[in-house]
Amino acid sequence: MASKIDPDELVLNDKLIYLNRVSKVMKGGKRLSFSALVVTGDGNGHVGIGQGKANEVPAAINKAGADAKKNLVKVPLARATIPHEITVKLGAAKVLLRPAAPGTGIIAGSSIRMVMEAAGIKDVLTKSLGSANRVNMAKATILALRQLRDPKEVQTKRRPQPVAEAAEEANRG
Repeated sequence: MASKIDPDELVLNDKLIYLNRVSKVMKGGKRLSFSALVVTGDGNGHVGIGQGKANEVPAAINKAGADAKKNLVKVPLARATIPHEITVKLGAAKVLLRPAAPGTGIIAGSSIRMVMEAAGIKDVLTKSLGSANRVNMAKATILALRQLRDPKEVQTKRRPQPVAEAAEEANRG
């Protein structure tokens, strides 16, 4: 599949999507901890999300940011939009992404919008079908972006070179 993306080479911006306070009931009372979901991206086709859990908010956000940098994906862009329509289901969350004309903007809600902005996609139509869980919607969006294919790459795979061109290339190389 794709090679590992080095986060040190990119200028990444982190954004907090969701912060959840979780309490566990113990013998002495309630024990609080925090769960954070962070999206990171360079605004130029690289995006990743990460989750972090800790007893304090800043520690949970830092862990989520580090996890997001580990899970970066490269998104093929067609100008300022995505190359083709895609629908992805993850758990009960179903996300539809559709390319849009220039000037449309990002038509999306909550976590899908944040992922699109971090990836650098300027024009896209999206629809969240099924679950409204922010974590699963963000994960489904990343999964959809990961499954996008560059049209030129697909075209070269589908249409092999004619025999005459292949022979010329073999003689040159």
